[in-house]
Amino acid sequence: MKVYELLQELNPHKLNDLCKAHRCLVNGLIDTAGKLRTKNLGIVKGSEVAHIAPGGNMVKGLLGDLFDYIKNENDLILIKSCVFHYELEFIHPFIDGNGRMGRLWQTLILIQQYPALEYLPAETLIKNKQEEYYNVLAISDKSGNSTPFIEFMLAIILEALKRVLPSQNKSVTKDDRISIFRDKMKKEDFGRKEYLKNFKNISQATASRDLN
Repeated sequence: MKVYELLQELNPHKLNDLCKAHRCLVNGLIDTAGKLRTKNLGIVKGSEVAHIAPGGNMVKGLLGDLFDYIKNENDLILIKSCVFHYELEFIHPFIDGNGRMGRLWQTLILIQQYPALEYLPAETLIKNKQEEYYNVLAISDKSGNSTPFIEFMLAIILEALKRVLPSQNKSVTKDDRISIFRDKMKKEDFGRKEYLKNFKNISQATASRDLN
């Protein structure tokens, strides 16, 4: 399943969907794909223990609290997405693939309110700043405060926006839209409803003309 297709199916407020996404992303890579860890876990870098995750018997309860926060708190979505990303890394609920899941779930949380953020190259920007990414995680861990990580991720989002926004000033033609959407849907059938979900800035009449 493609990441784009996966994002359309997932609910950011459901723990079961987190496990489903993990199963899809790491299936065949590890034996415990989609399963929360039940054993204790330490993360070693070089000859040092970089992080000791909460005990395996605490994982489900901590995730429950984290999902309650995302669902019920009134913090800005931007902040909540960063907090979830950091806390998921801290809890380390899976044996492997936690970084990918943190980044995926932050995107999923953001696009509930800001659909355009789905297309920001945040994953690429983090990859280019991987050392800084892990350093700021360690700083937040040692200080017991997620603020350094939140600030880092907000800066990443801002940089991504600065890269993308200039290209948005170019006019997009009907053929451009059709080509973009066909590429996303591959061989899947689609109609005006799916098309409008993707291009929220066009009218129903424009969508109909495009598809005709």
